[in-house]
Amino acid sequence: MVDSANSIPEPDFALAGRLFATLDEHTRDGAGITRASYGTGEQFAHELMTNTARQLGLDVSHDATGNLYLTLKGRSGRTFLVASHLDSVPQGGNFDGAAGVIAGMAIVSAWKRAQFTPTNNITVMAIRAEESTWFPYSYIGSKGALGLLPGSALDVKRVDTGRTLASHIDDLGFDSASLRKGVSHWKGSDLRGYAELHIEQGPVLIGNNLPLALVTGIRGSFRYRDAKIIGEYGHSGAVPRAYRHDAVVAAADFVTQLDSKWQRLEEEGHDLTVTIGKLFTDPAQHAFSKIAGEIGICIDVRSHSKPTLAVVKTYIDALAAEIARKYGVRFELGVLTGSEPAAMDPDLVARFERAANALGIAHSRMASGAGHDAATFASAGIPASMIFVRNQNGSHNPDEAMQMEDFELAVRVLARGIANLD
Repeated sequence: MVDSANSIPEPDFALAGRLFATLDEHTRDGAGITRASYGTGEQFAHELMTNTARQLGLDVSHDATGNLYLTLKGRSGRTFLVASHLDSVPQGGNFDGAAGVIAGMAIVSAWKRAQFTPTNNITVMAIRAEESTWFPYSYIGSKGALGLLPGSALDVKRVDTGRTLASHIDDLGFDSASLRKGVSHWKGSDLRGYAELHIEQGPVLIGNNLPLALVTGIRGSFRYRDAKIIGEYGHSGAVPRAYRHDAVVAAADFVTQLDSKWQRLEEEGHDLTVTIGKLFTDPAQHAFSKIAGEIGICIDVRSHSKPTLAVVKTYIDALAAEIARKYGVRFELGVLTGSEPAAMDPDLVARFERAANALGIAHSRMASGAGHDAATFASAGIPASMIFVRNQNGSHNPDEAMQMEDFELAVRVLARGIANLD
């Protein structure tokens, strides 16, 4: 089938189906999918895409980080990246990340077979280590590709192996030494743009009964991954309230006040999410008859607005000091990590919108609450864009349920948008 308006070949959805099925078969881990960054599952996925690309006659290359590039030559010397990641969280789903790479493979397979030559080189980029679950650092692969990965990130250890990022990169035959020098695989002038197709990770498209959305921006964040509230252990019956330094009560007050601040800021029109993903006593110390002397807590704050992030950061610092005085406890917030908010390129958003309209595909515009590699490229000044695909049951869990019919609609919009891009 060919898109009659622009003689654009229909993407190879049969190939897409086979790739999804093969990934599921070989990286399934009990109920879910596990493709650890620089681990067995991610490596299998990269080798699968490499072997498929070679069978299609595409150019295959890597950069120092281990990102994979599968290229169909175009008429100009510039390159448009169709990209996403192939790693997953532990016991995740089969579509998060992989859908974007497989979308690119479906497009270039059909174009290669039909001898259709796009304006730009179309490079399917399989990005390493997007899921910071494995290495507590955001956007390792995309930052490495652009020479933006700081040397300190290479010393971060993978949570399951205890080995550094550098050692994992080198073990697979890539070049951590070049990354330490900040060597970039790309010059900005070489890239016409970047597009990332991804499942939506929330319920908005399901709620609005729409198959896809065009992403306008990606929230930035700041995170305290391993904060602690230190109080004093004591006997539950022997220590009166006035003499207690109860970490649980302090944590409860902290979380409640922070949630109230979020509500007030949202009512004032701020874009914001605040999440306490972990809150726990020390299992080696806690007991039924014991006042808790320590609480572990993590804090994840996200917004499209840098000023809003700054307001919340200032508030958390002040609130921690207030709670510490009130309850006689100590806050150890630990290392601060995060990412910058990123706006998607308005011209690319408009181009994909025209494509969707021409194809008669219902859609919306929306911002992304989750982080994506597209943010790295946008922040580096490269025109970047994203297309979200409707997906039931959220993401980062085994129940991801993107429908192939929705995937096919989104891939058609992507193909039409990039085929003749000047």
